[in-house]
Amino acid sequence: MLTKKGKYGLKAMTHLAQFPPGRPVPVLDIALAERIPKKFLDAILCELRNSGFVNSRMGKGGGYTLAREAHEISVGDIIRAIDGPLAPIACASRTRYQACDDCADEQLCAVRRLMQEAQRALSLVLDNCTLAEMRGMSARVSQELIYDI
Repeated sequence: MLTKKGKYGLKAMTHLAQFPPGRPVPVLDIALAERIPKKFLDAILCELRNSGFVNSRMGKGGGYTLAREAHEISVGDIIRAIDGPLAPIACASRTRYQACDDCADEQLCAVRRLMQEAQRALSLVLDNCTLAEMRGMSARVSQELIYDI
């Protein structure tokens, strides 16, 4: 399940993707536009900066920018940076595998096998969707809401 932290991180990154590369966006602007508590957003953006997804500039005219082009950043990578593995349980994770202490034979464990399938499906969707595509999704929705009378 996507945590609130992960959801806010995706919303913040999608917001940043709307601006020209190199144009800093103040944290308060992102927080207000996306309805994210500023203090929580500060911590999330710090994690994203440490993971190499955003750059920050201090002082007047400062803020955050994407570290790479929006089409180069996958949604799956953003979620992993914030929330960790996509697998619903540790024994199904490819990157942070941990054996279960209650499993007699994990090769025959139906729960593990199903969760591995779920992880593969989720990875397929999230790793093949870029931040640019997410930005486009929100733009299409706002265009669809324009009514001509």
